[in-house]
Amino acid sequence: MGKKLASSRNEARAIGLLSLFSTIVFFLLSPGESKAAGPTQGPQAGNDADYVGSETCSTCHDAQFQTWKNTTMGRNFLEHPQTPLEKRGCEACHGPGRAHVDGGGDLTAILRFGKNSPLSAEEQNAQCLQCHEKGARLFWQGSTHESRGLACVSCHQVMKANVPVPSLRFDEPLTGNHQFVKQTKMEVCFQCHMQRRAQVERSAHMPFREGKVTCTDCHNPHGTPNPKLLIEETVNETCYKCHAERRGPFLWEHPPVMENCANCHDPHGSTRPQLLKASMPRLCQQCHIPAQHPTTPQLATARFAFNRGCTNCHSQIHGSNSPSGVRFHR
Repeated sequence: MGKKLASSRNEARAIGLLSLFSTIVFFLLSPGESKAAGPTQGPQAGNDADYVGSETCSTCHDAQFQTWKNTTMGRNFLEHPQTPLEKRGCEACHGPGRAHVDGGGDLTAILRFGKNSPLSAEEQNAQCLQCHEKGARLFWQGSTHESRGLACVSCHQVMKANVPVPSLRFDEPLTGNHQFVKQTKMEVCFQCHMQRRAQVERSAHMPFREGKVTCTDCHNPHGTPNPKLLIEETVNETCYKCHAERRGPFLWEHPPVMENCANCHDPHGSTRPQLLKASMPRLCQQCHIPAQHPTTPQLATARFAFNRGCTNCHSQIHGSNSPSGVRFHR
């Protein structure tokens, strides 16, 4: 009896394993449904037959094509393509053009850019990031500009070359440098940051108007790990790029200075000398608020508010290495 029971169990186990094996084989060999495709990015979609070539594009869009081929990007794509994507020319960005051509110029069958595009800023940017996703653009994803829906074409104008300076956005006339001219970079930034335009016109300002400094000397508009898009990790490290003598270390350090240069200075412009955020001595009195000054304990500190400046005595306010410099006198 026991032997028969064991034999039955073995037979049941064998049948179960055979059924499981058959089921696995059936699913592996059956065609099944294909997975839903993710968002396409133009050039990756379609077969070779879906592409018509840049020469075909130029038959209808000759003015745009003649302008584009003289840009740095156009020359690279048409004359010195380095990748299969670059060999697509116009269709590297706009996607396969066959449906667009066969549809008599159907605008819905091609990828378009700008304010009138049906694509979101993220979808438009995905086309650019196929090539421009490294280097200075490494932190674009999640950056302040990306999270606010800014599109690459909001600042860059790919289809223009030899444009007059006020409207130049993408590259300098016939140079291999994908940067703005300095004055133009500011104009691009001022489209959104209008309050900064007023600040740089103040009496004390960084040499923006003179073309010696521009927004991107301190900020990376394509993204950095900090919310202010500073190229360096902190405000102070950004300032030290030019003001290295303020870095220290000092024997006697001034805590507000070491904490953040912007505690006292407004780098974008001020109506006060040295880009100060308040007039002397009121700036110092924001922290140093005792009722009396040690030199005149019988008088209130208000007597120092007129025709006087703390730095007349405390001249080394950024820090001092003098053994007697605890008061930043020297």
